[in-house]
Amino acid sequence: MTFIKIHTAVCLTMAVLLAAPSAFAASANTNMLKRHTGSGDPVAGKEKSQICQGCHGMDGNSTDEMIPKLAGQYDEYIAKQMRNYQAGTRSHEIMNGMAAPLSDKDLGDISAYFANQPIMKGNGSTTNEIGKKIFLKGNITQMVMACAYCHGATGKGLDPSTAMYPVIGGQHKAYLLKQLKDFREGNRMNSPNAAMNKTLKALSDSELEALAGYISEQ
Repeated sequence: MTFIKIHTAVCLTMAVLLAAPSAFAASANTNMLKRHTGSGDPVAGKEKSQICQGCHGMDGNSTDEMIPKLAGQYDEYIAKQMRNYQAGTRSHEIMNGMAAPLSDKDLGDISAYFANQPIMKGNGSTTNEIGKKIFLKGNITQMVMACAYCHGATGKGLDPSTAMYPVIGGQHKAYLLKQLKDFREGNRMNSPNAAMNKTLKALSDSELEALAGYISEQ
């Protein structure tokens, strides 16, 4: 799917959402846990995820800036990333081994547990104007699509049907910046239709820094 097709497909939806960001955010917060938890068993997942909690935090809010928060993340997205680690589609010196022995049932339960936690959040600052502009508007002349089109006006996701586009608002800046650079350089290739790789190609280091900073504040 080309940039123009993606842009056209989501433009009308996001025009409505961005016209009333406060209402959207309130609605999203009210229904977040229900929306993000699928068929897995979060009670069973709490016990199964103990080995994960050492790094990602008991409630999915890690304290290490390079380890992602999982709190309130779409369960389908978490499970998908774990399957990517199992398949070698995504590579990490620790996560590939951690994911290897987990069954589909385990993945569903663990993902449901973290998805069922209060959603990750930043400090609420909106002073990062460069990052804010890229996130909300993108740059059509550089073929840079607005992040909000897929991730929602505050980075908290759009809808369960678009769980392939994760919650990123409130994620650690250092982790976000590393992933953004990896997508831009082609070191990570597991986004839908390589959308992230294509979108980030035109952005400079300073723009990625600003973007990661803005997202982490949401």
